[in-house]
Amino acid sequence: MRFFSSIRLMLLGIWLGAACFFIVVAQSAFALSPTREVAGSLVNRTLAVLNIGGLAIGVLLIVLSLVGTKYSAKFWIWTERFLLLIVAGACAVGQFVISQWLMYVRLQMGKPIDEIAADDPLRIQFNSLHEYSVWALMVAMIAAAVAFFIISNRKFGSVTAKTTDDTTLQNDFKI
Repeated sequence: MRFFSSIRLMLLGIWLGAACFFIVVAQSAFALSPTREVAGSLVNRTLAVLNIGGLAIGVLLIVLSLVGTKYSAKFWIWTERFLLLIVAGACAVGQFVISQWLMYVRLQMGKPIDEIAADDPLRIQFNSLHEYSVWALMVAMIAAAVAFFIISNRKFGSVTAKTTDDTTLQNDFKI
């Protein structure tokens, strides 16, 4: 069903666009905000929306992949579902595991992160958790991009033998 495929592509494209835009927002927030604390709060809140949206869209797209895929190649359907599961899982881990650990470490610091020494164990832990957060988002984005291309290249309808007569060539090339 081409309709469900179009809806799925639209949802995945919206999330991918939001994820790309988030990268620009995060960089701009740290460049333009008066303090890193304000920028961090903005980025944290925006990332939460992105992660929860990615989780919801990933689950919704997995459910929608069950509709109208009767004639599609099973390998590509399951590959797509696996990639969407990666999107949902990476967003869930980013939001409900890594983000919570980051908040816990920030609370333990008790003062702005810029006032913490670079060799402080809490600062080191914060930096490594931040890297994990970046990697989780990148994994989700890559999986979503690959799933997007799989969905967009799906063939619909029953598989039939193709002939190479003149009418088929005319239909294919609009001669």
